[in-house]
Amino acid sequence: MDHLSFKTTHVNKANAQKSWVIVDASVAPLGRVCSQIANILRGKHKPSFTPNSDCGDNVIVLNADNLRVTGKKMTEKVYITHSGYPGGQKRRTVREQMDRDSRRVIEHAVKGMLQGNKLGSAQYRNLYVYAGMEHPHEAQQPVAIELKNL
Repeated sequence: MDHLSFKTTHVNKANAQKSWVIVDASVAPLGRVCSQIANILRGKHKPSFTPNSDCGDNVIVLNADNLRVTGKKMTEKVYITHSGYPGGQKRRTVREQMDRDSRRVIEHAVKGMLQGNKLGSAQYRNLYVYAGMEHPHEAQQPVAIELKNL
C-alpha cells in the first residue's frame, strides 16, 4: 500500500462543505442544547474538522420561546451589562430577558461556548435564532437534526 495515498486534508474557506441544519431549542435544557449547537457551529461533528478554520454548519434554532432551564436559574441567573458610564451597570434575570427577547438567551450562551477570537466571531455569524417555528431560510433547504447525548 502506498503510504502517500492517505493525505491529511485541511479544510479552508474554499473547500468547506457547509450545510444548513435546524435545531429545536425546546427538547432539552439551555446548556445542553447550546453546547451541541456550539459543536455544530465549530464543525466538530465532521470527520474533516480543522480547528483553525470555519468548517461548521449554519444552524437555525427554533422555539426560543419554549426554552427550558433547570433549578432556580430563571430567577437567580443574572446577565450583567455595563454602559461604560459611572453607575451604568444593569442586571437582568433570565425571566426578564425571556420576556424582553428570548433569542438573546440562546445567543449569549452559544457565544460564550465559542472561541474568543476572529474565528469564533465568524462561526457565531452562522447562528440564526428565532422565537417561533417560522424561519426565512427555506431556500437553503435546511435539514432538521436530533441532538444526541442529551
